[in-house]
Amino acid sequence: MIKAVLVINTQGKPRLTKFYGFLTVEKQQELIRSVFGVLCSRAEKVSNFMEVDSIFGPDSRLVYKHYATLYFIFVFDSSENELAMLDLIQVFVETLDKCFRNVCELDIVFNYNKLHSILDEIISGGQVLETSSTEIMRAVEEISKCSLPPSPPSLPPSVMSESASNSISLVPKTVSGWRSR
Repeated sequence: MIKAVLVINTQGKPRLTKFYGFLTVEKQQELIRSVFGVLCSRAEKVSNFMEVDSIFGPDSRLVYKHYATLYFIFVFDSSENELAMLDLIQVFVETLDKCFRNVCELDIVFNYNKLHSILDEIISGGQVLETSSTEIMRAVEEISKCSLPPSPPSLPPSVMSESASNSISLVPKTVSGWRSR
């Protein structure tokens, strides 16, 4: 089971945190600080897999991938395969790249809802749902279509100018006009 998905920048600011079990906010922040402390102190040429029993409790593992200014981190238990989790990070990043066309940290910051929609299509309740980037994109596009606000009915320009002039004429032009009402 996946315990957490984290996206943290190289300064230690969390850009996405999703925990699949109840933890207090204080505990979540403590875990994020601990994970970042361990990651930023690791050499670049070491393995992307770690045992994190001391941070997340017994039977916890962590896999991460460092892209540009972001660490993508999955924390999971022994029921999940480490290589499959590394591949899942790749699927997540590829999907983000398709969605935002060359994803960067600002895309993640300013499109928080879309980021969560993508992650929710991949993982739900700590279980992997989908690993196909194409299928994930299709589902996210469907969600986007459903969540768009309805567009206002288009009116011909003549009606628009009439209604605009009517609304303007209803507003008194002077203070004395207000008093007479």
